[in-house]
Amino acid sequence: MRARDRDDVPAGAGAELGVAHGVVGIGDVLRGGAPAGLDEAVARAVEEHGAKAGRMLERFAGLPDGTLVWTCDAGGGFWLGRIDGPWRYDDGGAAAREAGLPHLRPAVWLDRRMGPDDVPAAVRATFGRGGRNLQRIRDAEAERVSAALARDLAG
Repeated sequence: MRARDRDDVPAGAGAELGVAHGVVGIGDVLRGGAPAGLDEAVARAVEEHGAKAGRMLERFAGLPDGTLVWTCDAGGGFWLGRIDGPWRYDDGGAAAREAGLPHLRPAVWLDRRMGPDDVPAAVRATFGRGGRNLQRIRDAEAERVSAALARDLAG
């Protein structure tokens, strides 16, 4: 979780926000405050940040509950979580604002940080590329290992 449009936000700030507050999020703050709903948020994201931002927001909001997600903290530790609720917009909370991630979904995170050797190679490779976009990791081994680790998630 890293704000695409905020170079001033350090790597790992999104992971810290997510794990500490039980959320997963993406960026692209909308001018003029909170939208009335997802349709307005998508339209404003397209207008303010481009078509890609709108598509990413739609995809993020549309992920089914139970979708597994990975994030990486500033120290290179990995966290596995599970999406557990609907999209919301929050640019008023200090933590979300500082991390540049106002588009949030509730998430349940494993209660332990994992080192690089504890996560699938495809997860490490994805984060190693340094991208700032929400990405699906299309790797059978990563899916199998992630699902096995997710058995320890509460709820």
